[in-house]
This record gives sequence, structure tokens and C-alpha cells, in this order.
Amino acid sequence: MYVHEKKGWPDFTWDAGAVSPGLVRARHKQGLLLGRMQQLGFALRADASVEVLTSDVVRSSAIEGERLDQADVRSSIARRLGRPHANARRANRDVEGIVEVLLDATRNAMEPVTEQRLCGWHAAIFPVGYSGTRPIAVGAWRPVETDPMQVVSGPIGRERIHFEAPSARRVPEEMARFIEWCDADDGVDPVLRAAIAHFWFVTIHPFEDGNGRLARGLADLFLTRGDGCPDRFYSMSTRIEAERKDYYTTLERTQRGDVDITPWMTWFVGCLERAVDHSDSLTSGVLRKATIWRRIHEGPPVHERQQQVINRLLDGFEGFLTTSKYAKIAKCSTDTALRDIGDLVDRGLLVRNAAGGRSTSYRLA
Repeated sequence: MYVHEKKGWPDFTWDAGAVSPGLVRARHKQGLLLGRMQQLGFALRADASVEVLTSDVVRSSAIEGERLDQADVRSSIARRLGRPHANARRANRDVEGIVEVLLDATRNAMEPVTEQRLCGWHAAIFPVGYSGTRPIAVGAWRPVETDPMQVVSGPIGRERIHFEAPSARRVPEEMARFIEWCDADDGVDPVLRAAIAHFWFVTIHPFEDGNGRLARGLADLFLTRGDGCPDRFYSMSTRIEAERKDYYTTLERTQRGDVDITPWMTWFVGCLERAVDHSDSLTSGVLRKATIWRRIHEGPPVHERQQQVINRLLDGFEGFLTTSKYAKIAKCSTDTALRDIGDLVDRGLLVRNAAGGRSTSYRLA
């Protein structure tokens, strides 16, 4: 028997004594991270959010074995958030769809969770009505023809059944109860509600495919509600992908238990704490940019040309800076470029590379 067949479903319980210490640590670290990021200013916060959301989309899809182009994902998110990193080439519909879901979950986190919204998310991640080469019911609960809905692994004839979801006939009633809970005020901490929402949704398995990605999207929605900030500075999906084996093992073990979901709650809270701990690795470029601009503002004012070139160097500039490249970016003469570069070297903001003569080039300190 699975958890959805047990007495008490879905009135979940957990051991507060086991979960609370990790929750306190995770919430404390969340607060420190949000406070630190609030000091960066709007533009840098937005850039940090772009990087975190990009990782979230790419890694959430990777958990399901789908590889997305990171540059396409970043460009799609940057364009939708009005940031200057978008390229002219639009991403394919698969990328645009999952980006749309995550941005709706985080930018509109306070909006009600409804059947229409969830079905819209599902339609967005399957824009052509296929999962791979298999046609599926898009934007609708899974039909009875899909029963039994099982999560299996192994070769044909030696399959291992990890989990079997409730029958399709139960899905409308199960989802109505889940949706009603989503916007009810039960006094439970938003982090714990994120854990419950993820587990409950993926256990019902209401769609033919994409349930894992949508469950993680729902978790992001509840975490955003708890943060009180639509910008994302840590990525649960990135951490889950790094701990994928433990993620599936804990889900399976808890789904084979009863309505006491302490193992899952403890793991989820610990994963959140580790996600916050690793947030700097996702936002390192943005934090570096903040450090450099802090150094700039502590000294004499830099010229507008110099600001323009420094921004280009910070935003994925390829290769090293030369006098001719500076002149082209700043639209000035090579003599002016040489003087500007010399000033930035004297300030310790640029470093001259080893090669000299006509090969003289520079990099950010």
C-alpha cells in the first residue's frame, strides 16, 4: 500500500522535534541571504535573480533527463525581466514554456493556485502536445486510459515499480482538495508548506507527464511566498539535481509509508539549507560586479566611457581588452582609450597582461 491508500490521507503529520532544528537554521540563512542581496541595488539584484532562475530551469529539466541550452534559458528569462542579457535569437517553445511556468510561480506567487493555472503550466511545458514522441493529454488531468500510472525503472520484463499513483478517476477529487489547501491559511511555516505541496502534488501525479517539474514549480511558489520577495537568490532545483539519488530515494520511502511524512520534511528542509549555502556559486559573477563597483565608488569618479567599458567587461566580454576594442566600445580615439585604460590600471581596476608591444591587453583585476 502507498501513502495515498492509507488511513488519514492526506492529513499529513510530522515530528516537529525532528524537523524544527533544520527549519530554524534554514530560515536564519534565508534571512541573512535576503538581507545581503538587498544591499546590492535593483540592477544587481535583478541580474542575480536571472542567474538563479536560469540554473533553476536548467536543473529542474535535467532531473527529468531533459537538457536545455543554458544560454537560451538565460536569454528568455532576461528578456522577460527586462534585463540587458537577452540575445536576438528567441529560444524554442520548450524553453519558453518552462521559463513561463517558473516566472509565473515566482513573480505571481501570491496569486491563487487554481485548476486553470496548473493546467496552463502543463500546457506551457508541452507546447506541441507530445512528451518526446508520445502524444499526451495536455492541460488536462490524466485520462483513465493511463492507469495504472506507475513510476518504474529497469529493463522490460524486470521492471521495478517505485510508485503507483492514485487512479485517474480519483484525480479530480484529489486535486480539488489539494487546490483548496494551497491558499488556505493553516498557520504552517511557508517552507514546510512548500515541502508538503511538492510531496502531495507529485504523489497525486495528476498529469500524464511533467509532474516533477510542476511539483518543483509549486515548491518555488510557496518558498517565494515565504521570502516575501519575487527575486530568487537560491535554487532548490539546482540542489535537488545535485542530490538526485537521495531525492528519489526519500520520495519513494515516504510514499511507501503512512501519513507521517517526517523523512521527506526533514530531507526537504535540509536541502533548502544546502541550497542557500551554495547560493554564492550561482551569483558569483553578480557579487564580483558589486565588489568592483564598490571599489570604483570609493575612489574618484570614473568617466562615462570607463563605466561603459567596465560594464561590458563584467557582462560576458570575450577575450581581453585592447586599446582598439576600448576605442570601439566607447566610440573614442585610440589616444583617449589609452589614457582611460592607463587611469583604470593606476586605480587597480584593470591589470595589464604579460604580453607587451602590439599584443598588449588588459583584464579586470
